[in-house]
Amino acid sequence: MSKPQTIRKAQLGKTELRLRSGDQVVGMADGKLICQGRGEDEVWAQLYADVLKSRPNYFGYDGARNRFLHFFRDGFASSKYASHEREYKLASKRKLDAIATPNEAASASGLGEKIWSVFQSNMLSPFEKMRVRDVLMGPKSDAFIQSVARFTLDGGQRALRDMEHVLRPIEAAKWTVVTFLPFLWRPEQHMYLKPEVTKLYAERVGHPYAEKYSPDLDIAVYESLLDLSRLTEMELVDLKPRDRIDIQSFIWVIGKYDGEPSRE
Repeated sequence: MSKPQTIRKAQLGKTELRLRSGDQVVGMADGKLICQGRGEDEVWAQLYADVLKSRPNYFGYDGARNRFLHFFRDGFASSKYASHEREYKLASKRKLDAIATPNEAASASGLGEKIWSVFQSNMLSPFEKMRVRDVLMGPKSDAFIQSVARFTLDGGQRALRDMEHVLRPIEAAKWTVVTFLPFLWRPEQHMYLKPEVTKLYAERVGHPYAEKYSPDLDIAVYESLLDLSRLTEMELVDLKPRDRIDIQSFIWVIGKYDGEPSRE
């Protein structure tokens, strides 16, 4: 029998995570056995989740659901939820869809001013809007719109890098900027990334995105976000989320809402 060997390791805050091979894959945290199984990726994900569960702000998906229903008793069917979280995002989507589809935008030119009107949303900060305006009203407008449309269609690293190339010189290479239009164009597929609130949510439900997040436009960060979105959809299936507009709103509510519950 071969001697067990470390096959993967990482730091999760101050905790050292390690996978070791053997008859089974073993997950360890600071030298203590935490979990084991047959699949490397599955055990690694479980190790992350189990360690995150020990943190003081963890309350799991059940806790997240209860918190959401505290504010919106009827869930996604709540009229208060619609008016506070969904309707203005749908209005932005309708405006974008009326301008161009992602297939059209991938080769179009001269859409900058119209696309800029879609960014008049409170989903972005005033600073982010100022930077977006600079690119959409400037000589790189077509390059940005075409690359974000391609990212919407294929979700690949190349289109993400093309966006970064345009946005980096004006300090606008932000996840909020690059995920906004794909999220509106295809909310069944893409996700809008508000980094800090999403990181807090991931910590509370025990998802590795909490540690994988980086401000760098790395496709691995986005894929982790999509995995978090898929798992959240699965956990909330009985609440019948319609798309990732509902999932993004759920994440926002869990991370940001405070105060009195819904009285509907």
